[in-house]
Amino acid sequence: MVVVLIIFALAVFVLPNVWAKWVLKRHTRGRDDYPGTGAELADHLLRRLGIEGASVERTEYGDHYDPETRCVRLSPDNYDGRSLTAVTVAAHEVGHAIQHHQGYAPLLARSRLVGVAQKAEKLGAVLMMAAPFLFLLTRLPGGLAIVIAMAVISFGTAALVHLVTLPVEFDASFNRALPLLKEYVPPYDMPGARHVLTACAFTYVAASLASVMNLGRWLVILRR
Repeated sequence: MVVVLIIFALAVFVLPNVWAKWVLKRHTRGRDDYPGTGAELADHLLRRLGIEGASVERTEYGDHYDPETRCVRLSPDNYDGRSLTAVTVAAHEVGHAIQHHQGYAPLLARSRLVGVAQKAEKLGAVLMMAAPFLFLLTRLPGGLAIVIAMAVISFGTAALVHLVTLPVEFDASFNRALPLLKEYVPPYDMPGARHVLTACAFTYVAASLASVMNLGRWLVILRR
C-alpha cells in the first residue's frame, strides 16, 4: 500500500513537470522562418490589441504576467528565442494581459487571493510547528484542535488559489493564445504549439493536486 502511494505521489508531482520540461525543450530549436522573437511577438500583440500601459520585460524568475505592473515577463530563452516554445509561451502570457484588460473575473480573484494565500500559508506553517507548545501553554480543552484547524484554514487558502488558477491558465492558453498563434504560426506547427500549452497547463494541475492533498492530510490529522 505504501509503495502504491509513493508511486502515485511521484506520478502526480514529478511526471507532469518532467513531461512539461521535455515538451518545452523539444520545441526550443531556433526557427529562421519565424519573423520575430518571443518578446517581439508579445510586444506586437499588446500593441495590436490596444492593451495600453502593458510592457514586455526579460526576467530570471520564470515566465509570468504581473497584473500590478501590467508587465509580460519572459525568461531569457523565450524573450530572445525565435522558436515555437518562445512564441507560444509569449502568446500565453499575453493571454493573461488580455484577461486583465477585459476584467476576466477569475484572474482578478486570483490576484487578490495570492497575497492573502502567501501570508496564510506562512501562518499555517508556523502554527503547525508551534501547535504542541501552544497546547502545553494554554492547557485549554481542544486547544490543539483549534490551532490545527487554524492551520488547515491557512493551507486551504493556498489550495483555493491553486484551484482558481486552473481556469485562468486554461483560458489564457486555449481561449486567448491559441487563436492568436493560428495567425502567426504555420499550420504544421500548431500541434506543437498545442502540446506546449497543454504541458504548461499540466504543471498547474499537478500543483493544484499537491495543494489539495496537503490540505486533505491536515484534515485527516484534525479528525484524529
